[in-house]
Amino acid sequence: MKKLTLLFVCLGMAGALFDSCESKSVHPSDFDLAVARKEIEATNKEFANLFIKGDSVGVANLYTTDAKFMDAGAPAVVGKPAIRSIMAGFMKSGLTRVDLKTTGLFGDANLLAEEGELKLYVKEQQVADEKYIVLWKKENAKWKLFRDISNSNVSEKK
Repeated sequence: MKKLTLLFVCLGMAGALFDSCESKSVHPSDFDLAVARKEIEATNKEFANLFIKGDSVGVANLYTTDAKFMDAGAPAVVGKPAIRSIMAGFMKSGLTRVDLKTTGLFGDANLLAEEGELKLYVKEQQVADEKYIVLWKKENAKWKLFRDISNSNVSEKK
């Protein structure tokens, strides 16, 4: 009988230890889209500030480890090193500023979809007017860009 009691105590302790180590997910009723929107908009502001500074490493760090960047007219690139390289190329090409404006945000605690407007500048002259969609996911408890795609609002004349 003592062996059986000891077995149940050990199993109970192991279960409690396992439960305390288990990662806690956000319950859907705890998710607040308005709070998430503020976090996304703050990250977009940080993106814009890092871009102005020419900090391609800082910009790339706003993306998830497995992020994909899909620019119009170019093959998609995957991962922070490739995204850092693309961003450095944009900065070296003369782009000096990016303005991001969230126009819609949808999703839940696991994945968000952001619609937005993007304007690119060389010095103070606007050189591009685009729309974008970014999928965001949490990585290390922070919303990060997971999929990023944009295209021009200007039709191509042929």
